[in-house]
Amino acid sequence: MIKAILLAAGKSKRLKSENKLIKIYKKKPLINHGVKSLIKSKVNKIIIVLGFESKKLKKIIKKNRKISFTFNKYYKKGMSSSIKQGLKKISKKDKGFIIVQSDMPFITTSNINKICNSITTKKYLIHILRYKNQMGNPIGFDISILDKFKKIKGNIGAKYMVKKLKNRANFITVSSKKIFKDLDKPSDFRN
Repeated sequence: MIKAILLAAGKSKRLKSENKLIKIYKKKPLINHGVKSLIKSKVNKIIIVLGFESKKLKKIIKKNRKISFTFNKYYKKGMSSSIKQGLKKISKKDKGFIIVQSDMPFITTSNINKICNSITTKKYLIHILRYKNQMGNPIGFDISILDKFKKIKGNIGAKYMVKKLKNRANFITVSSKKIFKDLDKPSDFRN
């Protein structure tokens, strides 16, 4: 089984008074772009890590049997706390997991499936998308490195593991760097 951890607990600090995941982008809440791609993918389960404005987010997230929620009460401590919260829902019996940012609307089902296929068929610890020399999210991991994540702290994400274990990574070529684009500022929502 391959599970996805969708990180949705942050405070959207650069948007000041708004939660960017609730903000409408291309006719739907930003978070639902990633949720839709994950639902349609080969991922077996989607664990959505909530924190800031969790009740509002839960209401607008597209419902599906693949989805379960977990609440990170330490979300103010940074991304690593949300990753750890999501990992509590991962079993050592799983084949692997994918860590997904919820503010990246251009991630496609096809990209997620490429990571799933790599986890299933290749003997690497890390499965990462790459456009030319740029690497980005989402990032897949073999279940064998689950325990290594227990040591991360603060605003450290999955890329920390990539740096640490780069020689054990499978780089999956993609045709556009657009998938690495996240929405942070008000101007990002105007496109």
